[in-house]
Amino acid sequence: MIWTVFTGDIVDSTALSAKRLDDVMACLDRLSDDISAWSQDASAAFGRRGGDGWQLAVNASEYDLRSTLYLQSSLMALDPAVQSRIAVAIGEGTLPDGPDANPNSAHGPAFSASGRLLESLTGNTLLAHAAGGPLDATYRLADHIAQGWTQAQARAVAAMLPPGTGPRRVAADRLGISRQAIDQALHAAGYPALHDALTLLEASE
Repeated sequence: MIWTVFTGDIVDSTALSAKRLDDVMACLDRLSDDISAWSQDASAAFGRRGGDGWQLAVNASEYDLRSTLYLQSSLMALDPAVQSRIAVAIGEGTLPDGPDANPNSAHGPAFSASGRLLESLTGNTLLAHAAGGPLDATYRLADHIAQGWTQAQARAVAAMLPPGTGPRRVAADRLGISRQAIDQALHAAGYPALHDALTLLEASE
């Protein structure tokens, strides 16, 4: 089966209490359910790896960058804000069946490539794709944009990323802010350019 595999670890996790880190992992687990609902008949499996590591596998690939940005923006919207390194790979893999399926028990090229990429990330790079080339370049540019988000900007971006979200006024109402406030936050976050990039990438799937 073809999987999109996200492997990550929490940046500066030693600054978080054990309870706070547990809360972050629980948030990622909930986000995995959101992402699996974006594609028809898709399923997702989330697992914690060690203290601050995690892995998410989704058997759909059309929303890989959107999912990556959704994970990152949702974490950065937390109080206090959190960031994760996220290494993405798409390819063959085998995951045990059943409701307790855990990526830690998975194997195959996609899982290996995602894990190796995470280990190779250096410097300030937080988001990358194992495919390399133009796709990885897109991830790294998106990473540069995302690292400049404020908490309010990340919250606005996270509200707009799920497919079928609807107009900005709906997201503004959900966040309890004005349409003007969400427009300002999204513009400052570089969301219009990210939206265009996502639309182009997903149209080519």
